[in-house]
Amino acid sequence: MPSPRLRLILGDQLSLNISSLKDIDPEQDLILMCELHSEATYVAHHKKKLVLVLAAMRHFAKTLKEKGYRVCYRRLDDTDRDSDFIQEVEHILNASGCRHCVITKPGEYRLLQQFQQWQQSADAHIELREDDRFLSSTDDFRDWAQGRRQLRMEYFYRNLRKRYGILMHEGKPVGEQWNFDSSNRKAMPADLSPPAPARFEPDSITQGVIDLIQTGFPDHFGELDDFHYAVTRAQALEVLDQFIRERLPLFGDYQDAMRQQDPWLFHSHLSFYINLGLLDPREVIEAAETAYQQEKAPLNTVEGFIRQILGWREYVRGLYWLQMPAYKEGNYLNADRPLPGLYWGQTTAMNCLHQCVEDTRRHAYAHHIQRLMVLGNFALLIGANPAEVNEWYLLVYADAYEWVELPNVQGMILFADGGLMASKPYAASGAYINRMSDYCQHCRYDVKQKTGAKACPFNYLYWDFLARNREQLEQNPRLGLAYRNLNKMSDDAREAIQESARIFLQQLD
Repeated sequence: MPSPRLRLILGDQLSLNISSLKDIDPEQDLILMCELHSEATYVAHHKKKLVLVLAAMRHFAKTLKEKGYRVCYRRLDDTDRDSDFIQEVEHILNASGCRHCVITKPGEYRLLQQFQQWQQSADAHIELREDDRFLSSTDDFRDWAQGRRQLRMEYFYRNLRKRYGILMHEGKPVGEQWNFDSSNRKAMPADLSPPAPARFEPDSITQGVIDLIQTGFPDHFGELDDFHYAVTRAQALEVLDQFIRERLPLFGDYQDAMRQQDPWLFHSHLSFYINLGLLDPREVIEAAETAYQQEKAPLNTVEGFIRQILGWREYVRGLYWLQMPAYKEGNYLNADRPLPGLYWGQTTAMNCLHQCVEDTRRHAYAHHIQRLMVLGNFALLIGANPAEVNEWYLLVYADAYEWVELPNVQGMILFADGGLMASKPYAASGAYINRMSDYCQHCRYDVKQKTGAKACPFNYLYWDFLARNREQLEQNPRLGLAYRNLNKMSDDAREAIQESARIFLQQLD
């Protein structure tokens, strides 16, 4: 008879199909799950993020027990404030007599390093398995990247479309083009009302976690009121079903739109549950593709949604593991300004920033354009320190884990990797925000004014950003027009821009 094995399940591995459980012996093997202060506080995670993860963990442990598995669940009250996964595993190994521990590789470099170093010195056999919930392994990405001068997501995405036959017909993309992004940039009409998101009232398990977080982590960012997220696989499947039926048909048209006091719009909100393990990315992609095949959603919207999962999600994970640990230290534009207090809820007269920070504070959520083109764009334009920006994005969003957060912030938002991910910085003036939202209609600043006290700060900060980073960016072919326009400006116009930016940034500091 084989000896019993200990199976460690991390907080974002809440899947019965996780590789660490593939060959489990329910009668002999023991599953260990741990709530650790060290993981809850290595950054001060949003209160709702902590509730989501811990409540989902506790419900998953309940499911495992109901299926007959032996589970050792260590709650925050059971674990020492300074303990880590290695200490907890060694404690259970010694207590249980198991000499073999199976772990699916974690999604963060810092944890994998700890496990690999421990693997070399541990008395027991520590087996690290690949996380096969993704459609592309880290080796797949490394092979694809080998010898390429540019690692653009679009071409990686096409490769996966071909490999899995997703939205393909006779070797060609359905609709005769790979990408329908140009069809997905519509502003939302004022009289269009998106469906309300799926809601789940907290049961006794979730309410216990809410009380725990409110008491134990009162100084963490965010609100706990009105927690209504899915915390089980069954609930997550309900969210998926509702999205496919009610939101997907118009998701593509309005995926870039923003609206005052309406954070949910037609977005799926499924990243919470895919990144936790409650949903498999394959089943989400298949559900969207089936909706297209059954003529329940148009091609532009289905392709745009699938690209977020099959394209961006797989791509950023591959880039993260290919480039770490050096990737985290990138600061191509030498940005060093402290992150302003407005990101933590301090008063700002810039309505777009106020709305996006407020959505984030209340929900631990903001959609991708709010994150990229408002909050991220502003951090880029003012030259915010990448380390501080990365920490903020990691802690405030409930779907944020370093493997997905870091490449999006370093590469897409801050251009801190010098163009490894994006072909140009995603810098924009107030005109973009005005076109895609109603924020400017409710703002004290005038989006049409370029400089001066009443002008939208995005307008002069955009040109000041280009002037300030001329040495690093002027030769970028995608910024050629912008720099030609900057060069055509009169000396007085450039001086007015720089003076407006100087006054604003001085007040910001």
